[in-house]
Amino acid sequence: MENTKEIIDHVSKLAHLEFSEDELKAITPQFSKILDYIDELSKIDLQDVEPMTHVLDETNVMREDLVKESISVKDALKNAPKHNDIFFKVPKVFD
Repeated sequence: MENTKEIIDHVSKLAHLEFSEDELKAITPQFSKILDYIDELSKIDLQDVEPMTHVLDETNVMREDLVKESISVKDALKNAPKHNDIFFKVPKVFD
């Protein structure tokens, strides 16, 4: 791919990254391979491929939303190290 250095400069500015000259020398061949691979992928004919939002055909894999009895406040607080009648007590995080 041509102009790899210019593309790296542009992408690094977009990503707010700074590279030393030694790092650029190391990155350039790797980045060039990535860009070449992207060029190969862009050559694939996807004319008859439908866009998809999910890999599987499943439409809804969640369980049915049923109303069930909830845990009582007493049971929820029974193992809490500190609590009052209806709340957990935790250390203060804001002054």
